[in-house]
Amino acid sequence: MSYLTKSMKYFISAGTGIFLCILVLMSGCSKTSSKEKDNPVQGTITIAADESFKPLVHALTQAYEGIYPRAHFKVVYKPEQQAILELLKDSVRMVFATRQLSENEISMVKQQEGIQKAHHIALDGLALVVNGNNKDSLITMDEVKSIVEGKITDWSQLKGSSQKGPITLVFDNANSSNLNFVMSKFGLKSIQKLRITSAGSNANVINEIKKNPLSLGFIGVNWISDGHDALARELSKGIRVLGVSKNSNPASVKEYYQPFQNGLELKNYPLSRDVYIIIREGYAGLGGGMLNYITRDVGGLIIQKMGLIPTVVYPRELEIRTGQNL
Repeated sequence: MSYLTKSMKYFISAGTGIFLCILVLMSGCSKTSSKEKDNPVQGTITIAADESFKPLVHALTQAYEGIYPRAHFKVVYKPEQQAILELLKDSVRMVFATRQLSENEISMVKQQEGIQKAHHIALDGLALVVNGNNKDSLITMDEVKSIVEGKITDWSQLKGSSQKGPITLVFDNANSSNLNFVMSKFGLKSIQKLRITSAGSNANVINEIKKNPLSLGFIGVNWISDGHDALARELSKGIRVLGVSKNSNPASVKEYYQPFQNGLELKNYPLSRDVYIIIREGYAGLGGGMLNYITRDVGGLIIQKMGLIPTVVYPRELEIRTGQNL
């Protein structure tokens, strides 16, 4: 075989190898491009939220997807502790919660070489609800504390109460933001000795209250605070939202506040709580797009419509025209 023939075979063989390598690289590039990262206006991410914020989260994500049809949020509703655990495992991109991550949780994210950022987006209230036939509509923080500590167990023990019978506390879930907030607020270590029921959801808490006039329910107020929403209006029927006073001996009803905007403003309502968005995102993605929508765009108006207090109020420009004689 001539040197030329051998050389041609070599180059053909080498060329075939190079061609195959190029195909593999192109195939790899093709797979990479098919998995493009999301950005603020398109893509799909999974987020988690405590079920007590379901109406708020639903309203925000639906509005965002309406503006950007190529953006999609897969929302998982779980008790707050479980939702944050999903974030720590990097199973979800974003969480709506009533607290920021602890130092230990932030350390866990850093060990995974991850990034987390939290932003305070709203002021919410934990509503105390009773059956509509329960004539008691006012309660003090001292009385609430005594109830959750197990010192007050009967409605007749409340000052000025017209109701008699054992008090049953109704929460949505163990490890939920509602129960965690109460335990943290009053420094509770255990609830095992309390007469307590887990209803499974905030809507079920309301339904349980409607069936049992001796129950005291704890719900996120956004379930009933949007007066324009048909579900909120339906859930509000047959229940009474208690007014709560931070003073032990209120001089008048003016010292009692409900968890609606006039009570949440300036934190007059003593069971108000913060709402945070926590994001694991090291680039300009869909989670950051939602955050900007809430803090810099009209998302704050949606929070306000839901009956909560947005931390960043959307600026409204007004044009005032006056007459020439003024």
